[in-house]
Amino acid sequence: MKTVPHLDDTDRTALHDHFGERAHFDAPLAPHTWWKIGGPADALVDVETSDELAFVLRRVFKRRLPMFVLGSGSNLLVGDGGIRGIVLRLSGDFTTLDVRAEDTAVIAEAGGSASLPALCTKVATLGGIGVDGLAGIPATVGGSIRMNAGTDREIGEFATEVVVQTPARPDPHPIDVGWRYRQTSIPPDAIVARTSLRFERGDPKAVRERLQSRLVRRKATQPVAIPNSGSCFRNPEGDHAGRLIEAVGAKGWREGGAEVSGLHANFIVNTGDASARDVATLLARVRRAVEERFGVDLHLEVHLVGEFTA
Repeated sequence: MKTVPHLDDTDRTALHDHFGERAHFDAPLAPHTWWKIGGPADALVDVETSDELAFVLRRVFKRRLPMFVLGSGSNLLVGDGGIRGIVLRLSGDFTTLDVRAEDTAVIAEAGGSASLPALCTKVATLGGIGVDGLAGIPATVGGSIRMNAGTDREIGEFATEVVVQTPARPDPHPIDVGWRYRQTSIPPDAIVARTSLRFERGDPKAVRERLQSRLVRRKATQPVAIPNSGSCFRNPEGDHAGRLIEAVGAKGWREGGAEVSGLHANFIVNTGDASARDVATLLARVRRAVEERFGVDLHLEVHLVGEFTA
């Protein structure tokens, strides 16, 4: 069944008039995700300034249009039917990254679409203690803030200010954030425009060595050369999702072109022609097997968005 887009001709005309070639219609999303999977967006719009973002948000609010922000495309499974409404990509001003050393701290001021790996490198160079806990996460700073990304240290520990824009309040404004494991209190329709982070300052050489050690270990233990979307499930309290998945014998399980990685059981890779349906089916199969064997209900870390066709 063909899905009827939520955008009408007036919406498309308004976006085209305002953004020109930066507004793409019926645009495939697979090239923009780490899994290389996903149907089309009704509209894919590149916004470069807070004023441009506010323009879109006002229209979203007035017309009650669906909206989604596409970051680096990691930790994301887009349905084969694509995403209705407007998909936003933050560029221009939102990619800014300023890192400076003070007497006892390293301060990072980052736009929502700034690269988290780039931030880690710059902070480590100045001796920012704890930044190695964010090493190797292929995400934007805004996406990392929204999901409180990290390993033994999470980005919320270092955040001192988070500025967002929303359809109901489209101009940039700071908010208080509640931080939990892989979750925050940031409203679903809030877009992280920029953030400030503070790291205690230590020995730059020691921090760089810890960062590099983490990157080397990730490369050796994760399937970085094959399309994937990072860890699929959150670690349950006191255990590791990868250990549980491996214990049920799931390494190598396949659904269509999707396969549980033989290198790390908490990763599903696209062997070349996987669909979103393949991945979703495999996720459900793994989750069911772990619950039946260990009584543990694994929770997804990857986000499923868009329309999943039968």
